Formats: sequence, structure tokens, C-alpha cells
Amino acid sequence: MLPLLVGVMIGVGLPIQTSVNARLRRSVGSPFLASLVSFTAGTTFLVVVTLIGRHTLLFPGALLTSQPVWLWLGGVFGVIYLTGNILLLPKLGAVQTVIVPVFGQVLMGLLVDDFGWFHSRLVPLTAIRVLGALLVLLGVVGTVAAGERRRSAVRDPTPHDESGRRGRMLWPWRILGLAAGMFSAAQTAVNGHLGTVLGSKLEAALVSFVVGTIALIVVVAITQPRLALTRPDAAPNPWWMWFGGPIGALFVLGNVYLVTAVGTGLAVIIVLIGMMAGSLVIDQFGWFHLPRRPIRLAQLASLLVMIGGSALIRLA
Repeated sequence: MLPLLVGVMIGVGLPIQTSVNARLRRSVGSPFLASLVSFTAGTTFLVVVTLIGRHTLLFPGALLTSQPVWLWLGGVFGVIYLTGNILLLPKLGAVQTVIVPVFGQVLMGLLVDDFGWFHSRLVPLTAIRVLGALLVLLGVVGTVAAGERRRSAVRDPTPHDESGRRGRMLWPWRILGLAAGMFSAAQTAVNGHLGTVLGSKLEAALVSFVVGTIALIVVVAITQPRLALTRPDAAPNPWWMWFGGPIGALFVLGNVYLVTAVGTGLAVIIVLIGMMAGSLVIDQFGWFHLPRRPIRLAQLASLLVMIGGSALIRLA
């Protein structure tokens, strides 16, 4: 029961982090700078927590040469997922930017379990697990699509032939979204095994954040965004916009625990349910300076479908 509770809680935290970082982006002007600030804050938070809990940041240096290279790349996988979503949003729109990576996450999670990749616990793929995953995907599509229908007041007047051509041109972006979601699930599996190797979930999360921060420093150095802190609403910036990093750190830390407890596939799906539930709550109350969008009955029904699919996978 505890893994289920942890998974839902960190899933709820993800849309909160996204909302907080979106507000930070408005003030700093660049998604890459916002991500770097978030990762740096998360790294600082984990350094403090690790020093309090373990009194050291060091681990045996021999692990760097005795372990496979992929063990240290969880942070890079996380940056790929984050950057992929930034690139996808203007190309695919909000709905497909959510749905396509989710499909990649669920697919990769089941593959990791079935083949035992990244030294994960082996959980064979069965017909019931496949059915459960399909129900989860159906629930995701229903939750997002119901909200999008409410916001779409105007039909696209583009002629059918032109619309079809544009749709075909979007397939490379959809493939990118699928890959980004798969990298996200791979990060969950890699960090789970890293926690086992280091003997510390805290150190595993810290390593992931340090690597991700270094990767973002490289990205910022290449893109060279303009450094400026503005007040987009002509009012003082909210204090909470700086706390996306610690929320993300708790998300990674929770995933390290979760994957060792229930396996990568189920961990991904439990977090997805929490993520969708958190998104609906934020929409309902308009938290973090976002527009209020009341929950629809179809969205609640879709969330129940996701929970049913998760239960099937859990019981398989």
C-alpha cells in the first residue's frame, strides 16, 4: 500500500512542478534557463538532505569504473525528456505533447520489466498486463481530450488535403515524443538500480540531478539565452516559483524507491495516475496563477479507467 501512496503523491507533484517552472520561465524568459534554475535548486536541496542524512557526499570511486556507463546517465535521460517536451509543444499542441510521451513511458516500462533491462526486477509481460496498459492509455487520452474539447471553441478551417499533409509532416515529431517518453521510463529504471548500487536512494537522486544540471549547463552554453529576470505581471514575482527544483528532487527520489518496490512498469503507471489527478485538481482550482478549468465528468471517468488498468497490472 505504501508504494501506491508514494507513487500517487509524487505523480501529483509533477504537474505542480510543471506549473511552478512555467511561471519561472515567464520571469527568466528561456525554458532552458528555467530548467537550469530548477535543476540547480533541486541539486542544492538534495545536497543538504544528503549531508543531514548521511554526513557525506562521497561514494567509492571504484564504482565509476566497475559499473556500466548507463548507470550514471539517468540525469541525461531526464533532460532529454524535458527538452523533448519543450520542442514538441509548439509542433504538436498540448494534447499530443501529453499523450505521445505517455505512450512511450508505458511501452518502455513494460519492456524494461519483461526483459529485465537496466538490471530491473523481471516481471513477464502477460495478456492481463497488456490490457491494463491499454486501459491506462485509454484513460490518459480521455482525460486530456475531454479537457481539450472544452478549450477548443473554433474549428480549424484548413482544407482536408492540406490538413492531411500537415498531419504527415508531424510524424517525425510524434516519433521524437515517443522516444522522449521512453527515455523518461528508462531514467526511472536506471535511477532505481543506481540506488541499489550506491546503497542510498538519496545519493542516487543526487547523482541524477548533478548529471542533469551539468547537461543543462552545456545546453545553455550552446543556446546562449539572454540572462534577465523580469516581472511579467507588473507585480512582484511569487516566492514559490523558485521551488520547482526541490519538488523535482522529491519526484526523482520517490521514483528511486518506487521502482525497487514494484518494478518499472507499474511505477510508471502509478505515477501517471497521480500526474493526471494532480493536473485535474490544478485546473479545478486554478492554482499557481493558471486559468480555472472545472473538472468534467468525462475526465473523472477516464481517471477511473486508469485506476482500473493499474489494478490489472498490479494483480497480474
